[in-house]
Amino acid sequence: MSNLIPGNQKHLSLQDRLYIEKALSSATSFKDIARFLCKDPSTISKEVKKHRLSDWYHKGTFYNAHNFCIHRYHCRKTNVCGKIILCGIKCTSCPSCNQTCRDFARERCGRLDKAPYVCNGCDKALHKCTIAHKYVYDARFAHRKYTETLSSSRSGLNMTKTELAKKDKLVSHLVYQGQSPYQIVANHPELDMSVRSVYTYIDKGLFTARNIDLKRKTKFRPRKCHKTQITNREVFSGRMYSDFLLLDPDYRERAAEMDTVHSSRDSKKVLLTFYLRKEKLFLAFLMNRCTTGAVRIVFDRLKNRLDTDFHLLFHTVLTDRGSEFGDPDSLETDIYGEKCSSVFYCDPMRSGQKGGVENAHTLLRMVLPKGTSFEFLTQWDVNLIVNHINSMPRESLGGRTPYEAALWTYGARTLKALQLRPIPPDEVNLTPKLIRFNH
Repeated sequence: MSNLIPGNQKHLSLQDRLYIEKALSSATSFKDIARFLCKDPSTISKEVKKHRLSDWYHKGTFYNAHNFCIHRYHCRKTNVCGKIILCGIKCTSCPSCNQTCRDFARERCGRLDKAPYVCNGCDKALHKCTIAHKYVYDARFAHRKYTETLSSSRSGLNMTKTELAKKDKLVSHLVYQGQSPYQIVANHPELDMSVRSVYTYIDKGLFTARNIDLKRKTKFRPRKCHKTQITNREVFSGRMYSDFLLLDPDYRERAAEMDTVHSSRDSKKVLLTFYLRKEKLFLAFLMNRCTTGAVRIVFDRLKNRLDTDFHLLFHTVLTDRGSEFGDPDSLETDIYGEKCSSVFYCDPMRSGQKGGVENAHTLLRMVLPKGTSFEFLTQWDVNLIVNHINSMPRESLGGRTPYEAALWTYGARTLKALQLRPIPPDEVNLTPKLIRFNH
């Protein structure tokens, strides 16, 4: 790094490359470009030379557009190839001139062999230049090429074919003898591989041994891969479970737990569920997609229905780190921008921190078992299931039902806005027949 230019130790961005393209068009030197971007001039030079775009114009003489010889305008040679005895046509207009003439010298531009290495900023580049092979620097092409190289350089195996063959010879031989990958790695530390890597290499076919040669792997189901976690870590600031524990005990007791219940693979519909801790009241709302926008629509609908009672029910919401809950600001504020609730997130892999809604899901799954498609489910069906669940007496409520507890706390107007109604005790049904009979 040059002592005169303080470096920022960061990769070039698209905006940096757009500036380089603009600066090259105005004939700015590499040193001035580097000073503006806080880079070394050699960095700019390597960037331009590595990511320049090759462009062929195929311009030559008027008669032969494929003649790239530097002598083509003044050459008077005829019949250089000797194929025709009497040939009065100049060789400069013959397509095979460059391949047969011994005096052929390709026309080159010194601008491409030294800085700036491209035709950007050249006055002759557009109309007057006769060089066939040109180079230009295009910022968007350079950035696309850079991103492709960045991903490809991190893919593949970090070893040579010889090293892979040595590992394959040892691992495959022991697998054929019935040894497990853990046993192989434990007895041969010279492999310098983890057990997970051995399984991966076998699964991808990099070793001679296959999955069917492993004794137990063929009996296991494919591991589920959940890639639905929130990626923006800034939303957790002030919303962690540790922050939730700092709240007043009354607020924690009256908190609402939130989660989602997914359908089978045949449908993308999802149920957004709530569980009011103190009243044990269970709520569920049908969403067409499991996205932040769909969750926000449900919240907006509840805010319109409940009006001022929304803060009473959902002043504190505790949920997991699913991507559908990745926009807490839109859930906490109303249409006027005023804060009406607070969203907090459980710790990773700690679903027990919102165990109330998880237990309520077991009752929901009695009616909608796992693998059930929600495609033909309506909100009226969901309300029916919720009413039956809320009409079950709970020992923790002294034998009262969640509906009765919520009626005493919030009143009939609030429960009517939530479309809740009581079910007679002898008519409560928590089996799949509840929805089948309804249809």
